[in-house]
Amino acid sequence: MNEKPLTRHALDQGRGGLLEYVSPSRLNLWLRCPLAFRLKYVDGVPRPTSEGLFLGKMVHRLLEHYYRHRQLGITLDPAALLGCLETLWDQAVEGEDVAFDASAHAQALKRQAAGLVRAYLAQLPRDEPPPLAVERLMEAPLVDPVTGRALEVPLVGIVDLVSEAREGPLIVDFKTAARSTAPLEISHEIQLTSYAWLFQHEFARPEAALEIRTLAKTKVPQVHVHRYAARTEAHFRRLVAAVRAYLDDVQRGQFCFRPGLGCSFCDYREDHCRRWAGTP
Repeated sequence: MNEKPLTRHALDQGRGGLLEYVSPSRLNLWLRCPLAFRLKYVDGVPRPTSEGLFLGKMVHRLLEHYYRHRQLGITLDPAALLGCLETLWDQAVEGEDVAFDASAHAQALKRQAAGLVRAYLAQLPRDEPPPLAVERLMEAPLVDPVTGRALEVPLVGIVDLVSEAREGPLIVDFKTAARSTAPLEISHEIQLTSYAWLFQHEFARPEAALEIRTLAKTKVPQVHVHRYAARTEAHFRRLVAAVRAYLDDVQRGQFCFRPGLGCSFCDYREDHCRRWAGTP
């Protein structure tokens, strides 16, 4: 298998051989439904970018733009940051397979992205320190914490933000959501634990707290910050166990149909999944 450069787009699109690396997004999709994993990563069935996903990506791009300036000691005010939205939006539309219902709807989504970012900037503390890392691609070997043996593939992920808080280092992940409900920690365990593992390898520091900062797409945009404790050895054991099971399926080419709550938002449900299962 040929090596290909790893970027967020590459990770999102599933580029790179299945045995070249494992990422939180690959692992989470396989855990949710191995058949959906196969359709995306093995068969390469294209999926259009939904408007909601596109909006989330645009919010991420704006926050990345803001924090890259913060790394340089520059604090962009909302007007300066959102002045970049038009250019970033047009560039993203060209690079994504996204179809808006109408031009007016696209403009509404653009205003929604701006509103979410304004709400985020409004709640930032004035003394927020410059970040240690922004949109950092990290790679680390996976080693079983019990046996000390290395797994066959490295772990790769792109971490949104690493900051130096008063209590110590902090790993931050940004999310957009339709509602302002608190994220269920266990549903994000693979991602949080993966980021903690990558952080330890990248920064040679033993542990870091974790945050999910959710920008809620409510009528009046809201920002909710949820802090999670540093990962324990039990978290890392569970991560490695999941990766071992994942590698077993990939090496055997075994990708079963796994119906569940995830079917309600799966892009493959109506066409490819039903065809594969022989459903009329």
